[in-house]
Amino acid sequence: MLVVGDVMLDRYWFGEVSRISPEAPVPVVLVNEKSEELKLGGAANVAWNCKELGARTRLLSVVGTDEPGRALEKLLKKMGVEASLHHDRSLSTTQKLRVISRRQQLLRIDFERPPSREVLASKLADFKRALPESDVIILSDYGKGGLHHIAEMIRSARRAGKRVLVDPKGDDYARYKGASIITPNLAELREVVGTWKDEKDLKARAEALRDKLKLEALLLTRGGDGMTLFGKKVMSIKAEAREVFDVTGAGDTVIATLAVMLAAGAALEAGVRIANRAAGIVVGKLGTAAATHAELFGKGSK
Repeated sequence: MLVVGDVMLDRYWFGEVSRISPEAPVPVVLVNEKSEELKLGGAANVAWNCKELGARTRLLSVVGTDEPGRALEKLLKKMGVEASLHHDRSLSTTQKLRVISRRQQLLRIDFERPPSREVLASKLADFKRALPESDVIILSDYGKGGLHHIAEMIRSARRAGKRVLVDPKGDDYARYKGASIITPNLAELREVVGTWKDEKDLKARAEALRDKLKLEALLLTRGGDGMTLFGKKVMSIKAEAREVFDVTGAGDTVIATLAVMLAAGAALEAGVRIANRAAGIVVGKLGTAAATHAELFGKGSK
């Protein structure tokens, strides 16, 4: 697996709330300095999910020469993810800080700055060199600037005969033309095709987009309503979540699991069903998480 895209560090601060601030109507959170937890976010989480399912995985991205960048590299190494990270002095490594109390997220603070064009050009060269050794490509677009050359990446991968899965962002999907599969959620798809009246209208709009972009399939993730695959045929699957605790990173798990299944030779429909099961597992965990091979295929799994 070759995973390319925007990486980020997910930082969690845990604390207790016992009073409201006298300065403003907001809770005061007493954070224990030892209660911080770091997790992989964005494309880094996608790569970790692939690795946890047993796929040989390489991550290609850009980080800053800052503390979050160093922490992210250290965490990737700890989790056993092979990463080729370019360093950009002008870049602030994307970081999401979440304040948690009593299993509830109270606040999220984002830190980010886009990478320079020079570093992105170098990443494109690395991408082309890595293609021959890769079976499936995942392009994880979080809109942070790390996939400036995504259209050329898709063309290069398709010329090399590789399947390309894209987790899209924004309202310009033209740059994803020629990809194999895209995996938007409801809000992301609505931003591109507009609001649909009913399921029939949704199907028409999704199929029109699929035809326009020359896609093999479009997989729409629908949160608690499961997901719908628009391909040679339309297939809807109900969600398998036992208990929803945190939906953070569920989309990362979906695209990673689907890609690994396809690389292993599974049919598209079968891969989607397994990806749906994986999503049901990770939403029961705190923050970005991975569904392990044992959880998906071990004793007691369906």
